[in-house]
Amino acid sequence: MWTPENRGRYDRSRLRYPSDLTDAEWAQVEPLIPPAKPGGNKRTVAERAVVDGVMYILSTGCQWSALPKDLPPKSTVHDYLRRWDADGTLERIHHALYVLCREQAQREASPAAAIIDSQSVKSAEKGGAGIDPPGYDAGKKIKGKKRHVLVDTQGLLMQAVVHAADIQDRDGGVLLMGTLFGLYPFLLKLYADSGYQGAKFQDGLKAACGQINLEIVRRCDRHRFVVLPKRWIVERTIAWLNRCRRLAKDWECLNRSGLCFLRWASVRLMLRRLCQTRT
Repeated sequence: MWTPENRGRYDRSRLRYPSDLTDAEWAQVEPLIPPAKPGGNKRTVAERAVVDGVMYILSTGCQWSALPKDLPPKSTVHDYLRRWDADGTLERIHHALYVLCREQAQREASPAAAIIDSQSVKSAEKGGAGIDPPGYDAGKKIKGKKRHVLVDTQGLLMQAVVHAADIQDRDGGVLLMGTLFGLYPFLLKLYADSGYQGAKFQDGLKAACGQINLEIVRRCDRHRFVVLPKRWIVERTIAWLNRCRRLAKDWECLNRSGLCFLRWASVRLMLRRLCQTRT
């Protein structure tokens, strides 16, 4: 809760940019970045500066050409962004920080319950044969992409996929659960809204994760605001992630790039949770 007493926990005015990593945050990330490959010239760019560049793009939502000159060139930052996504470095960073956040809360590394939901976002003006095509979500009247997220009861992102918005939740949910590959062996309970009800999602869930039981949390029939059990957690997580302006719209040409920025937003959230010092 934001109060004058804990304002110091969120003060980043001493940094060059508010999006930069603090020393404590960088200490969590640095051991997880792979060293330079042997042979050839030595690596001349500082990995911390590259991460600061990624965080600047993520937080401000600016164009790549608007990256400040005191950060590495946009081509360098973009190249490392794609390389760390392709070789699994980003996924390893995300999972390592997730385990640390669970340990900080004195919980098991693998949660026993999770919540699934999706967010439809409008696509920016783009086209051509080299992009992943958007879709039209008739329910929300949005042409763009859909972000499917799986979070634990703390609101931490466990897994996510990005796909066209015209894919139904029950189909995208099966796609999401199929990407876990035993990553969370203690997961036994899954909460979802009514968009995931029906035999199609349940059969797909059983095939992908046979030990997980599904519980549909339905909307209250009363015409007033009611906090729905568990479902508010994933909605809060989506709000947390949307503080990064790069996620305000779907700016990326590829779904993989959209998922990459979504994971970096989760890394940003977990780093600040791990490293904030209480006053």
